[in-house]
Amino acid sequence: MSELDKLKEAINQMRLWLGICVVTNISLIGWFVSNLDRAETFLLIASMAVIVGLAVAILTLNRRIEAAIERLGEL
Repeated sequence: MSELDKLKEAINQMRLWLGICVVTNISLIGWFVSNLDRAETFLLIASMAVIVGLAVAILTLNRRIEAAIERLGEL
């Protein structure tokens, strides 16, 4: 397998995980808003921490995808 094909496959895998993270984050935000008045404080704090963690993961994955696309242009 050539370096070009490997890089394309790596980009596709990162895009898959990016999509999973985005959908998970949107769902968790929806749960948070829906249960803001009913959930225990610990669950709300934990969900906020996970929302922030997923947001950081989304930004990191996006930057890695952009860097891989730049490398792809060089090949």
